[in-house]
Order: sequence, then structure tokens, then C-alpha cells
Amino acid sequence: MARPSNRSGATRLSNQTILHELIPQVGSALDRHLATTSEWMPHDYVPYEEGRNFVKEPWQPADSQLPDVAQTALEVNLLTEDNLPYYHLSLWRTFGDEDAWGEWVRRWTAEEGRHAIVIRDFLTVTRGVDPTLLERGRMDQAQRGWYPEFAQQGPLDGVVFTTIQELATRISHRNTGAITDDEAAEKLCSRVATDENLHYVFYRDMAINAIDLDPDAMVEAMHRQITSFAMPGAGIPGFRDKAKAMAQAGIYNLRIHHDQVLRPILDKHWRLADLQGLSDHAKHLRDEIYAYVARLDRVASKLGEPLGPVRGDISSDPPGHA
Repeated sequence: MARPSNRSGATRLSNQTILHELIPQVGSALDRHLATTSEWMPHDYVPYEEGRNFVKEPWQPADSQLPDVAQTALEVNLLTEDNLPYYHLSLWRTFGDEDAWGEWVRRWTAEEGRHAIVIRDFLTVTRGVDPTLLERGRMDQAQRGWYPEFAQQGPLDGVVFTTIQELATRISHRNTGAITDDEAAEKLCSRVATDENLHYVFYRDMAINAIDLDPDAMVEAMHRQITSFAMPGAGIPGFRDKAKAMAQAGIYNLRIHHDQVLRPILDKHWRLADLQGLSDHAKHLRDEIYAYVARLDRVASKLGEPLGPVRGDISSDPPGHA
């Protein structure tokens, strides 16, 4: 069934008007989020009884019981989470600090802050990764930072990027946990992935509401974000080799990005192909989006990258699921 537009041929809305018009939906989504999420404590996921003194017993590679690729994935995931100050700043500037938008940004930031805490504490206590490497990586990430471009592009680009990124991050955490061969690590990664799913659902649904407000502008935002998308960890030193190892292990790669992120979001949730009343320019951009997605599929097939342990379409899982 084709999806009708509420604003066929309407005048383009300003960013401030879009933000204002979405306040009721943001408030409802925030209420749903708070009713669905559950309080959790990072210290409950860290086996502190395994801890040893690093001054007396410096870290050695043999200390880690994690597979090499799991060490790489957890390091990348952690340093990505360490970029939180820049994510917060970009959301603050994009969505504002008032009304329900400001409440959401503050709540999101508070929840995301636990992720770096629990992953770093776990890796330090269990000696899963060299703690000196992790701290130097944190310092580098915090000083250099990665600032999303959507902060200069507006709220429509913001909800498009964050929808894609949150689902991608959820899948990456889930797959990382599954390849650790460590029950505690898998439980921790699953807990973080549950938060990411809640965040993904919020942004996904805000994007749906934004499509109803200004479909042409949303298609333009989809085109910008989808065709230039890069995971936040791209600036980490040595990221290319680390990403290659993670791709080959099925943690995150082009096949996952195509099959489990882009296609479900575009086809099932945003129903891009069914949008009616688009301008000729927006229709052209829609065609370019699908051409890009098709090329992505061909490249993924050529590379032979596998799906990870988490299989199928998980884009419609209830918010409280990992």
C-alpha cells in the first residue's frame, strides 16, 4: 500500500518549526521510553573478585582470555562510547535544550554514559585488554573527538543518522558479546545493546513523524546520511585494520549494514518506496538512495562478508529487547 503524504506540495518547513511540531511526539516517545527501560548498575556486570594489582602485576597479553577479534571489537566499541561529549554536543545543538527535546537529550546522555563505564571496568578488572592502551585511546578520542556532520545540517538529518547509527551499534554490541566466549562479557554486551535498541526506536519513530511533516526534506536528509554514512569509530587510529577484522568475524560489515539496518529501516519502517506526493527532485533522490543500496549489496556479496551471530530482521523488536 502506498503511503500518502500529509504535506504534498507544501512549503518547506524551517528547522525550528519541525522541532516545535514534533514536541508532542517527542514527549510521548520519552514517556514510553521511561516506562520501558529499567534501571541497571554497571558494577553488577563486573566480576571484581577477579581484579589484581597492576602495579605489582603489570598487564601481559597472556592475561586476556578473550579471542583477539573480541579484544579488538570491545576496544573499538569502548572508544566509540568515549566520544560521548561530542555526541551530546551535536544533539544539544541539533535538537535544543528545551521542552521534551532537551529532556530526551539529557536522558539519552545519562544512559549512554554507563556504557563506557561498564565496558572499561570489565576489561580492566578481567585484564581483557591492555589498560594503558585503553586509557591512551580514551585520551586521544576525547581530545580529537568525532563530531557528526548532522549538527550542521539540521534535525531531519539528525533523526536519520541516529536511527541508522543506533541500530548499527546495537547489532555490533550483540555480535561482539556472542563471539567473546565469555558469559559475563556476553551479558554485559547484551545489556548495552538493550539500551541502544531503546534509543534506536525513539529516533526511528521521530523520523516517521518527520516524514509526515515534510517528506521531501526527509528524503533529502536520507540521501545525505545514507550515502555518506560512516560509523563513529572511523577516526580511531588503526580503525581500517580493526574494522576489517570485525567485518570478517561478522561483528559489523556491509552485509549486516545492508540486510539488517538499511533495508528494514527503509522498507518496513520509513516505507520510502511507498511515499506519495514527492517532488520530482525528491523522487530522483529516492531512486539514487535505492541505487546506492543496491551497489552496497553487490559489494557485500563480492566481499563475501558474513552475517553475524545475530540473524534476521531485528529492527522491529520491542524496545526492551537486546
